[in-house]
Amino acid sequence: MIRLALAIPAALVLLITPAAAAIVAHDPAPAAATGDDIEAGAVAAAAVVDAFHAALEHGDTAAALTLLSDDVLIFEEGGAERSKAEYTASHLAADAAFSAAVPAVRTRRSGRSGPDLAWISSENRTTGVYRERAIDRIGTETMVLRLTPAGWRIVHIHWSSRAAS
Repeated sequence: MIRLALAIPAALVLLITPAAAAIVAHDPAPAAATGDDIEAGAVAAAAVVDAFHAALEHGDTAAALTLLSDDVLIFEEGGAERSKAEYTASHLAADAAFSAAVPAVRTRRSGRSGPDLAWISSENRTTGVYRERAIDRIGTETMVLRLTPAGWRIVHIHWSSRAAS
């Protein structure tokens, strides 16, 4: 198997969007989790995933949306949203409110890339209180990104979680 390693200039990360880049610039980078394994060519795609989460945590849904492809496919809890418009109309606001209220700590991440596609998979633990309910969940996330003239854009998200035992 040939591993494709792309030399993507650090400046590509700044092509995310000005709003999302500003959010990332004001937040400390997530601490590297034990066991992280991000291929060099996937680093810029991972930065887009981080910018997406930072935008949600700040309630900046407009910045989060700029990082999604119009035809994004989102799987969560057995449901599917088949476009950016559908996600906007259904779960975007709730995801932003939850992300702002309950911190998630990444425990592991991996990522790989090819010429125009990348995937970033993450594991996390989310603990806190949301709407007067204690939250303690173990989660997994897979994001697939496509390289566009505007930079990496998220084309697929799969979120899954379970109660921590």
